[in-house]
Amino acid sequence: MSDILGYARVSTGDQDVAGQTMRLKQAGAIKVFTDVMSGKSMDRPGLAELLAYARKGDTLAVVRLDRLARSLADLLATVSKLRDNGIALLSLEEKIDTSSAAGELIFHVFGAIAHFERRLISERTKDGIAAARAKGKLPGRQPLDMAKIDAAIKLVEARVSPAESTRQLGIGRSTIYREMRRMGIGRPE
Repeated sequence: MSDILGYARVSTGDQDVAGQTMRLKQAGAIKVFTDVMSGKSMDRPGLAELLAYARKGDTLAVVRLDRLARSLADLLATVSKLRDNGIALLSLEEKIDTSSAAGELIFHVFGAIAHFERRLISERTKDGIAAARAKGKLPGRQPLDMAKIDAAIKLVEARVSPAESTRQLGIGRSTIYREMRRMGIGRPE
């Protein structure tokens, strides 16, 4: 017998999964797994628990697709993993059900769009680099101004905080720490 398993996620502790949970249970979810964390985080214990609990023939239900993945590529990878395990995906808002032929078609279209988008970004990046070079500019990270680095290190050695010294000289704190490590100079106490 197949079951509907719900997954609800909110980004911060100030938000509540109660609304999503209610909708998922109304849609027939026998159990709802939750996460309270940003979609950017790859570590989602609630989703991992759901995937470990789910069996072939079950359906993972979400209120909206953005609750499941942070990007289209991420979503496609998740749906592929679900399909490999014989688990369907149901999205209530988008009215997508991958257990049907139409739902499967929609995900193939999404995959094609994601591939097209990646190709466009790559082509635009290459065009931008070529245009910058044609104007005599060097794309990428600019070379370090070693005079500023040396001045910042001298300030730090004179007991000025790294934050203050880098602020005065207009360079990043991580830059000064990286250069100090490279030169074998420890962080000040």
